[in-house]
Amino acid sequence: MDLSSLKAPAGATKKRKRVGRGDASGHGGTSGKGHKGQKARSGGNTRDGFEGGQMPMSRRLPKRGFRNPFRESYVAVNLMDLCRVFEKGAVIDEAAILASGLVKKKGAGIKILAKGNIDFPVTVKMTRISAAAKAKISAAGGMIEEVI
Repeated sequence: MDLSSLKAPAGATKKRKRVGRGDASGHGGTSGKGHKGQKARSGGNTRDGFEGGQMPMSRRLPKRGFRNPFRESYVAVNLMDLCRVFEKGAVIDEAAILASGLVKKKGAGIKILAKGNIDFPVTVKMTRISAAAKAKISAAGGMIEEVI
């Protein structure tokens, strides 16, 4: 037995539908499109959300709120997370936080928050640090360099 002798079982394969090839094709006449109507015409179909001329759901429902297209989102990293991952005298910047696995997404901004305590000095080079986190890092003997 070799691969060239293998065959699919009966009924496993089906010929593709060749429409518009006359009556003998088995799809003649209307070519599987039924009788008349919009969907039987060439190019005849409706856009997404079209409800046959009825006022669509997206326009019937009330609109509320505002979506700011310029919103900047940040991933919060707490001091207790930094204590767990980094050691005394470490230089903590975005690249180091990404390398440590604390933040998975590269595109997201990172902000350091003050939850937890830090009891050893570190150097932090970040764009966003909360005031309380700055105070705790300074109290532990660390340095803060704000990167723009």
